[in-house]
Amino acid sequence: MEHGHHDHSHEHQGHDRAFAVGIALNLGFVAIESVYGVLSHSMALLADAGHNLSDVLALALAWGASVLGRREPSPRFTYGLGSSSILAALVNAMLLMLVVGGIAVEAVQRLMNPVPVDTATVIWVALCGIAVNGVTALFFLRDREHDLNVRGAFLHMAADAAVSLGVVLAGVGMLYGGWAWLDPAMSLAVAAVIVASTWGLLRDSLNLSLHAVPSNIDTGLIRGYLSGLPGVAEIHDLHIWGMSTTETALTVHLVMPGGHPSDGFITQLANELRERFGIGHATIQVETGDELHPCALAPDHVV
Repeated sequence: MEHGHHDHSHEHQGHDRAFAVGIALNLGFVAIESVYGVLSHSMALLADAGHNLSDVLALALAWGASVLGRREPSPRFTYGLGSSSILAALVNAMLLMLVVGGIAVEAVQRLMNPVPVDTATVIWVALCGIAVNGVTALFFLRDREHDLNVRGAFLHMAADAAVSLGVVLAGVGMLYGGWAWLDPAMSLAVAAVIVASTWGLLRDSLNLSLHAVPSNIDTGLIRGYLSGLPGVAEIHDLHIWGMSTTETALTVHLVMPGGHPSDGFITQLANELRERFGIGHATIQVETGDELHPCALAPDHVV
């Protein structure tokens, strides 16, 4: 148990470091981008600075949720505050969609009314943006598939790097080809890419906020496994949901006419659910199926 606790502590420290460094780097870049946006008369850089500032807020939100998720359960929050990571992921996805909407509106306006800018300055500042956002995204790369909250932070930073790359390419095209329309056209293309990459995050976080079964869990497979256990005549009141972006819970009633099989059986079953299906918090109720005392939660449609 000590080894597992040490591993989790080390993982949390790594996340904290990633969030702290990411916030510091992006705040510094927002300041630089704002200054050069004013000096070069570039609305594109100023708009991107506002975009990056929203991502700093998103990182802070994700970090706060990560910290809250480690708090001990209380009499009021008996599951702890792990579900705050789901809310953070949902808010981050919604923020990204709002940012995309702003980018699209600005791009359409620029297509109709092109604005001349200092392209050399735009290119160099955008190159710095690729470096800053790319490095920050790498901090969250490893754990993005295991934690929806971390995935949201990764997508924010990756989207920023993509935006900066689009600005660089548009700047090069304007510098050497004189194509003023390229800047807003590239912005629209980047907006489409961000929507495509964010849709899954928005869908998954919304589903988890409604206590849906996590996408990596096969309910039918688990139902078949539980029904096939020795001594189990039937199962009911099976519920599976995400307690946070990393932990899945399960409750189920097992009808075992032979009576309670022993604590060892329950412990082994909980271990199997964790090892085979990734369910770390299982609550199992054993019933004998006494017709004189039927379970009120037996029909599947009853919650």
